Amino acid sequence: MFKKILVPLDGSEIAAKILPKVIELAKTFKAKVTLCHVCYSGVGAMIGEATPAVIKGAEAQEQKFCDTFLAKAGKDLKDQGLEVDWACADGVPAQQIIAFAQAKNYDLIVMGTHGAGEVAWYMGGVADRVASHATVPVLLFRTLEFKPPLLKEIYSTVPGVG
Repeated sequence: MFKKILVPLDGSEIAAKILPKVIELAKTFKAKVTLCHVCYSGVGAMIGEATPAVIKGAEAQEQKFCDTFLAKAGKDLKDQGLEVDWACADGVPAQQIIAFAQAKNYDLIVMGTHGAGEVAWYMGGVADRVASHATVPVLLFRTLEFKPPLLKEIYSTVPGVG
């Protein structure tokens, strides 16, 4: 069913929590896995304030970070017996993930609900935009743990109750 799985990662431990699930999926479907990271240095908004050397340095640093963490994650998955490759792209993360998946004919995008931007639930995040606009199926795994308060904790704060 799924032969090519795209796994966007942002380099955070939170986003990497999906990798054990990716391993299970890939083994079940005998699928090839591609890890990807979108290099987005964020200097675009600073163009008027930054010199070309600063911008180029930020881009080079982001590319080095991408190469390093994807190579490590890729090796870890290969050690689990998976067929894995990885790629770095430049641009706005959600747009690049969607475009990459469509251009390379991926069957599935698997990603975590949260990454480095842990407060994405408040502002809307990359996973939300990918799930909303991708042309291929998207499987999201909750990566940020949320512990709802117990009812007794809620009611103990209400005057006259509990």
